[in-house]
Amino acid sequence: MTERRLVIAGTGSGVGKTTLTIGLMSALRKKGFTVQGFKCGPDYIDPSYHTAVTGRPSRNLDSWMLQKETVLDIYARGSEGADISIIEGVMGFFDGKNPKTNEGSTAEISMITESPVVLVVNCASMARSAAAIVKGFQCFAEGPNIVGVIANKVGSEGHFKLVKTAIEQECNIPVIGYLTREMDIEIPERHLGLIPSIERGELDPFFDRLGELVLDSVSIDQLLELATAPSLSQRESPSIFTRKEEASVRLAVAKDAAFNFYYQENIEILESQGAEIVYFSPLAGERLPEHIDGLYLGGGFPEEFLEELAKGTEVKQSLREAILNGLPTLAECGGYMYLTESIEGTDEKSFEMVGIIPGKVKMQEKLVALGYREIIGVSGNYLLPDNVKAKGHEFHYSTFYSEQDLPYAYETKGMRGMKKEGYMNENLIAGYTHFHFASCPEMVTNWIQKCKEIKRKNKISR
Repeated sequence: MTERRLVIAGTGSGVGKTTLTIGLMSALRKKGFTVQGFKCGPDYIDPSYHTAVTGRPSRNLDSWMLQKETVLDIYARGSEGADISIIEGVMGFFDGKNPKTNEGSTAEISMITESPVVLVVNCASMARSAAAIVKGFQCFAEGPNIVGVIANKVGSEGHFKLVKTAIEQECNIPVIGYLTREMDIEIPERHLGLIPSIERGELDPFFDRLGELVLDSVSIDQLLELATAPSLSQRESPSIFTRKEEASVRLAVAKDAAFNFYYQENIEILESQGAEIVYFSPLAGERLPEHIDGLYLGGGFPEEFLEELAKGTEVKQSLREAILNGLPTLAECGGYMYLTESIEGTDEKSFEMVGIIPGKVKMQEKLVALGYREIIGVSGNYLLPDNVKAKGHEFHYSTFYSEQDLPYAYETKGMRGMKKEGYMNENLIAGYTHFHFASCPEMVTNWIQKCKEIKRKNKISR
């Protein structure tokens, strides 16, 4: 048995692999194929493009946060019913958690999923030298299967033919197409305004045009041929998505243009363990839904909507009351910021937020934190009891400060060592770190159990 899957890798960041990935997805859709998108690493932004183009939720494949078996489980879940899976790489092909190994890299994901790899090369201002670059990637490590090349930012079709001749002669793999640097097809709005633009459909004409450009200069027939791979073996242990019980608690999830950073797997693992997910929009002025047993406030861009969020007094009041009454709550990054007393923008204007967490947030011009985190539980944390470990990622442009000595929620370990992080008060767990629940399904079990306790308690009190 065979199936079609392909990793789109880059020689480094900025070579155009996201643009090309989106273009290929659009082109394949135009050809009538059902396309499933995946993204290597922890990023939330690129998968939102994939989802918009393919019409299917894109998923993250991360070999540092997750075990190999879990990566394969997520791949199997996502690729079900698709004609072809396109896996977009992260950074350079061999770049990951550790400069000494392939850990967490696109190369490692390609080996775990046994996927053929098409390498995207920025060929601006070179010809035969492009072959040397490809040859280096071919010879660098055993295991990855680089089967083809797409040349990006070439000067003309003539320039492409020079590059193609050199690579095919020296590397013995086909160069199946190109994009020119004159096409003016840089992805628009690749910043904090991205999600609202996608949700409004404003980028649809761009996606459509990009698909047409790819159809004009990339051989889709060759791509499909290269993407043919053996079907992956069936897992022996149960899937993390196997439903363990029917819905027994109702868990509210904030989801709108301000709060939208959720791994698809997190939601589905919650559902598999007995949560009925009820979405609501704080940005739209929607109060916390009734008869809720738990609350998930994910990350996103609250700093882009400070005035609107500040005006939502009824929303904020409903959240304050519920959390103070013991609603089991997890707030990550943007959700954590929203629960503080206020957020001050880079223009130094401050806006009142929910006010549950005694402290304030200030936005910074530069990135404050970025990187993988190992999260270690502490006493009192019902999600992660003492020394229970999960994995996640931290990325933000803001700082939190408080005049009080606050109880922290957990400890995190990153490249710069250990630090105490977040805020914990009764059933509220909040902090900057984004959790991947598949790294520690036990935390979901603990969350559902706490929700059940609160549900029973509320029934008795009524």
